[in-house]
Amino acid sequence: MQERGREMNAVAENAVPRIFDSGAEARRAVRRGDHRAPTAGIAPGFVQANLAVLPKALADDFFRFCQFNPKPCPLLAASEPGDPRLPLLGEDLDIRTDIPRYRVWRKGELVDEVDDLMRIWRDDLVAFAIGCSFSFEEALVEDGIRLRHIEQGTNVPMWRTSMQTRPAGPFHGPLVVSMRPLRPADAIRAIQITSRFPAVHGAPVHIGKPESIGIADLSRPDYGDAVEVKPDELPVFWACGVTPQSVIAAVRPEFSITHAPGYMLVTDLKNSRLSVF
Repeated sequence: MQERGREMNAVAENAVPRIFDSGAEARRAVRRGDHRAPTAGIAPGFVQANLAVLPKALADDFFRFCQFNPKPCPLLAASEPGDPRLPLLGEDLDIRTDIPRYRVWRKGELVDEVDDLMRIWRDDLVAFAIGCSFSFEEALVEDGIRLRHIEQGTNVPMWRTSMQTRPAGPFHGPLVVSMRPLRPADAIRAIQITSRFPAVHGAPVHIGKPESIGIADLSRPDYGDAVEVKPDELPVFWACGVTPQSVIAAVRPEFSITHAPGYMLVTDLKNSRLSVF
């Protein structure tokens, strides 16, 4: 049965994504089980978020970790302990049911991927919603910048780097970056555009020479799918909201939950509201 479920997910992931008119409509489809594929592009104009869920005993330290590392972890909202709602992001939002695929971690090890959290939710859990690059990607595409992973219908490639996050309490570990290959003129324009969106990772953290940030092979990402970097293109790297997953692997908390990479929380916030100018 589990293998059959994975086969169905694979079919869904290769299908043309359904487009929803609002974040609320997208969440309802996920909640019903009608959408189990990655969420890129499914609700144009609406902010999507990464997820990290931790026990209350670690919540204050993780909150400070987000404050210390705003590029990879731009915090959009946090829940009260045990409360699955995030009213700042959507009135009917339920963090237990509204993401297509979750990852469950125990002592830093990935132990399961599930479609909802109803059976494992606890009264001491605190949910953190972290800004996602899907928001600035929409602005890039609107400006005419072509993004290869979107054109190919794949997840953006991501790597753990040799760049370290600023520690907070027990939380520490490598920065994760996402990469988009761009021609030099488009890279310059992308810096200008993404600088307007600090709440969703902002400007790139590195351009070119992947080996200088500890990436040995662009054809083998740690997360997501590889894309070609053509001879006339530069690899452009942004801080990534998957960073908490690499931190969880380093910290090894007793229990934690994240989204599966590419399977985000669709909110009611508009991308245009996140632009600072």
